[in-house]
Amino acid sequence: MPRFPSRLAVAGTAVVLAAGLITPTTAQAAAKPATRPDALRWAALGDSYTAGMIEATGDLTEPNDGCARTTGSYPELIRRDLGSPVSLRNVSCSGATSLDVYANKQSPIGRPLPPLGTDPNAPYPPVPPQVDAVERDTDVITVGVGGNDLGFGGILKDCIGLGATALGRGTPCKDKYDAQLPGRLAELRADYSTMLGALRMKAPSARIFAVGYPHLIPENANLCTYGDLLQFSTFTTGDLAWARTAVLEPLNAVIAQDTAARGDTFVDLYPATTGHSACDADHWLDGVLTSILPLKYALVHPNAKGQAFAATQVEDAVLGG
Repeated sequence: MPRFPSRLAVAGTAVVLAAGLITPTTAQAAAKPATRPDALRWAALGDSYTAGMIEATGDLTEPNDGCARTTGSYPELIRRDLGSPVSLRNVSCSGATSLDVYANKQSPIGRPLPPLGTDPNAPYPPVPPQVDAVERDTDVITVGVGGNDLGFGGILKDCIGLGATALGRGTPCKDKYDAQLPGRLAELRADYSTMLGALRMKAPSARIFAVGYPHLIPENANLCTYGDLLQFSTFTTGDLAWARTAVLEPLNAVIAQDTAARGDTFVDLYPATTGHSACDADHWLDGVLTSILPLKYALVHPNAKGQAFAATQVEDAVLGG
């Protein structure tokens, strides 16, 4: 997917300055990237959907701390698109929860690689809570997190296993998890709101943008082929429909509601990614695998097209707001 020209390139830095987005800052500490005095100070926080993680979104950025940030992730695309008028600190980390953003040290697992599916360089040392990258004079915070709070990765793995045992029939995953979801969503609602509050306390004048999740599963789950590793493997059709309406859409709803309640901005990736799920021909997400030969894991994550789309949406929200 081609990238749109940046609004800074089109409108000019003066327009952004007039809008009050760029303010003078003090010199950065030596451990931090150099910042121009008039640069927009931006902190990018989030989980693997922000970090990129999979091989389909490029090489790992340096230094490799196990968070599996990739060169084709949307924060890195935005960094290259906007250039020097922006000082962007990307501390997103695969596997992160809301608590990892505002409170916990996280132990990164790295990038899953064939043939074993684990990072050969793991284990990695813990990384600080992502909120540590936010300073009082940070101008913009983008955060994409929440799926791991619900245990989406574990649900995905179980749905595949249960679907195989059921030979593709019924809704074995729904039967296992449906009763647990209200409690998980309530916990997410509380933690997400607390996270947004912690970010606001750290940077009182920052504009905060909460980034939602795209359309992983098609509206018509029958588009997905049972057993196809490039899609959802042995997830049953019934469980796919349930996961979309009972997990993914409520997840986005909680994020949107918490964000609105705090007066922040929700970047909704869901509507415009309809028709681009892991089961669609023009898919902006890859399924369990990106490819079989060579073997490349995706674990149902945005590919390069999906990250490019997210970059345009986030960039336009920030610079057009």
